[in-house]
Amino acid sequence: VQLQASGGGLVQAGGSLRLSCAASGRTFSNDNKSWFRQAPGKEREFVAAINWSGVRKRYADSVKGRFIISRDNAKDTVTLQMNTLQPEDTAVYYCASQRSIPTGRGYSYVAGYDYWGQGTLVTVSS
Repeated sequence: VQLQASGGGLVQAGGSLRLSCAASGRTFSNDNKSWFRQAPGKEREFVAAINWSGVRKRYADSVKGRFIISRDNAKDTVTLQMNTLQPEDTAVYYCASQRSIPTGRGYSYVAGYDYWGQGTLVTVSS
C-alpha cells in the first residue's frame, strides 16, 4: 500500500507548481485526501483537504486563494495546483489518506491519517 507524491521542484516566487499523488496497493478512491507540508525545523502543517467525493474542500488560511486541491477517483490520484508561490511555501509536501475524520477532529489533525506519501520537495526562491 503506497502513496507516491511527485511534482516538486525549484520555482521562482510568483510561479506555479502542480503536485500529484498516486495510490497503489489498494483503492483510495473512498478516502479523504489531504496535503501537508513541513519546512525545516517546523512542525508538519495542514495545507488542503478534499473529501472522498470531491464535494468538500478545505484550505489552510495561508494558501487559500492560491492553491487548489482536486482528485480523480477513476485514476485514484489527488492533485495540488499551487499558484503565486512564495518563499514561505518552501517545504516538503506530503499527501495523506484517511478513511474518515476522527471524532472531534478536523482534516488538519495529523495523527488522523492512515497512509502517507514519501514527500516531494518544493523550493521557492525569492
